[in-house]
Amino acid sequence: MRKIKISESTEEIVVGNIFCIGRNYAEHAKEMQSDVPVNPMIFLKPSSSIISDGDKIIFPKISKLLHHEVELVVAIGKTAKHIPANQAKNHILGYAVGLDMTLRDLQNEAKKQGAPWTVAKGFTTSAPVSEIILAEKIKNPHDLTITCKVNGVIRQNGSTSEMIFKIDKLIEYISSIFTLEAGDLIFTGTPVGVGEVKPGDIVEAELIGYTKISHPVIAA
Repeated sequence: MRKIKISESTEEIVVGNIFCIGRNYAEHAKEMQSDVPVNPMIFLKPSSSIISDGDKIIFPKISKLLHHEVELVVAIGKTAKHIPANQAKNHILGYAVGLDMTLRDLQNEAKKQGAPWTVAKGFTTSAPVSEIILAEKIKNPHDLTITCKVNGVIRQNGSTSEMIFKIDKLIEYISSIFTLEAGDLIFTGTPVGVGEVKPGDIVEAELIGYTKISHPVIAA
């Protein structure tokens, strides 16, 4: 059972489902040589993949290519299904910065075979997430900057304004298929600039002006 701290509070939430959105930034889709999807592309991570600031990212032996993907994470605070876009904000507890760590070689092979991405995306330590910033503290979640540094060098620097599917539409779409529950997380997609990390690297993700995380990468 994984828990995430709420900023400026002693409270924590128990993480439930982790819904991840693929190709939600056009430039990232281009760098992956993929088409922009017509509807949000959803995949899942297990809650056991969550780690907190300072924890180690473990590079599994089954892969030879580990990539970073920085993302804005939405934390759901109220359980519901079939949530209209104009009511989505009423179901948001807050926001965090996260990393969708990806075994790119395994993902590429899965794509070729038409197989699920679960192993490539859901391995243990694949979902570093910061503390949650309450929604009331963030005026506009579509006017935020998220960055990823590796060994102090900026690799990704993107604006959430570039999302193809905005947060209200993601919540509407996801909840039309699944029941969104309090404690669920939505990884909203990554901007351009994903890249390789190796054992010994330090990966930092930041939601500029609000929160950040730092993680050493180690070999399994």
